[in-house]
Amino acid sequence: MTVTFITGGNTGLGYESAKRLKELGHKIYIGSRSEEKGIKAAKELGVEYIVIDVTNENSVINAANEIKQKEGHIDVLINNAGIPGGYQAPKDITSDIMYNVFNTNVFGIVRVTHHFIPLLQNSKHPVIVNVSSGLGSFGQVLNPEKIESKVNALAYSSSKAAVSMLTVQYAKGMPNIRINAVDPGSTKTGEQFKHGTQTLQEGTDAIVKMATIGKDGPTGTFTNRDGIIPW
Repeated sequence: MTVTFITGGNTGLGYESAKRLKELGHKIYIGSRSEEKGIKAAKELGVEYIVIDVTNENSVINAANEIKQKEGHIDVLINNAGIPGGYQAPKDITSDIMYNVFNTNVFGIVRVTHHFIPLLQNSKHPVIVNVSSGLGSFGQVLNPEKIESKVNALAYSSSKAAVSMLTVQYAKGMPNIRINAVDPGSTKTGEQFKHGTQTLQEGTDAIVKMATIGKDGPTGTFTNRDGIIPW
C-alpha cells in the first residue's frame, strides 16, 4: 500500500487530496499544526493524523520520527501547507511580512523535505509534490489573458516562485525521486481563499495526478489540471 503524507491536510486542498487518494488505496497521514483540527479531520476522513508545524524544526523532526516508527518509510510527500500572507500593496511590504510568508511557504518545504528524505529513500518509487501557484509563474503573471496577471501579491507570488526553483533544484539533485510542482488554480478552499472559481475537486486534480505517477513518471515539471504551464 502506498503511504502518503500531506502537510496542511486538515482543510482545503490538503483535505480533499487526502480524501481522493484514500479512495485510490493510499494509506494517508495528514499533518496539521492544530491538534484539534487535525484529529477532527482525520476522523472524518478515516485517515491517520500527525501533528506538525512546518515553521518549527523540532516539530518537523518529531513528525518524521513518528512516521518512521509507524511505517518505516513514505512513498509520497505532498508539501501542501501554505499561507496567503495578505495582499498588501508592494510599497507596504516589509521584511517581516516577507519572512512570515516564506517561513511557511518556502522554508517549510525545505524543513519537511530535508527530514522526510530518509523516509522517501526507503520507498521503491518515491514521489514529492510541491503545491505551488500560477501566481508564482512568470509566464502566467505576465500574460494579460491570464487571471494571475490581475493580482499583485508580492509576498505570496514571490514565495511560490521560490517553490518552483526549489522543485527544479531538488529534482536535479535527487533523480531517484519524482519531484514536481503543481498549480491548483483559483480554488475555493475556505475563508482565506473564498473567491476561487474552481471546486476543490478541480483544484486537486493536478495534485492527485502527480501523487499517483509511476516510477517512470515526470520529474522537475510544473503543471495544472490542464497540463504543463510556464515557469
